[in-house]
Amino acid sequence: MIWLPFVKRCRNIIHMQKLLKLFTTTFYISMFTFGGGFVIVTFMKKKFVDELGWINEEEMLDYAAIAQSSPGAIAVNTAILVGFKIKGIIGMLVAVLGTILPPMIIIAAISFIYDIFITNEIVKVVLEGMQIGVAAVILSVSLDLGTNVIKEKSLLFILIIIAAFVADMFFNVNVVFIILACAVIGILRLVYQRSKQGAL
Repeated sequence: MIWLPFVKRCRNIIHMQKLLKLFTTTFYISMFTFGGGFVIVTFMKKKFVDELGWINEEEMLDYAAIAQSSPGAIAVNTAILVGFKIKGIIGMLVAVLGTILPPMIIIAAISFIYDIFITNEIVKVVLEGMQIGVAAVILSVSLDLGTNVIKEKSLLFILIIIAAFVADMFFNVNVVFIILACAVIGILRLVYQRSKQGAL
């Protein structure tokens, strides 16, 4: 079995390469993403679902919902879920490290020149332009994920999307309550489906 050490070594190299790719990807996404957690989720979806194929769209949608409804930053919560899915506990730690390092470095640097930075006219114009881009990115991912839900042709899901939109847009209902209500509906739907199957 002289080839076993070689196989083990190859597996270790592949394992390390995937972890390195996970770290560099989350670091890159976090470094060049502005506008909050939803934008990072957008880029994670494009990278981990569309390009690398490490997770599927349904899982990404679930992760975004869990990350939003859990305490803490959406970006970090999503990194925890994605990293754990890809490489377990070590993947989770690597993804979180890649996600939190860029803002820590940038904020630490800005803190030294905050007064100059915040009053600079060029910086203000740049930030205003970035806000427009962020809005476009969030709209893009919302339409993308929403389209995937509609494709399932479930009347219940479509009604939930409409009701959630109306509740947030026109009645200013707290997002937490909307997510909790959707979770309850999901649980009731599951219980109904299982009871229906049991009755057959």
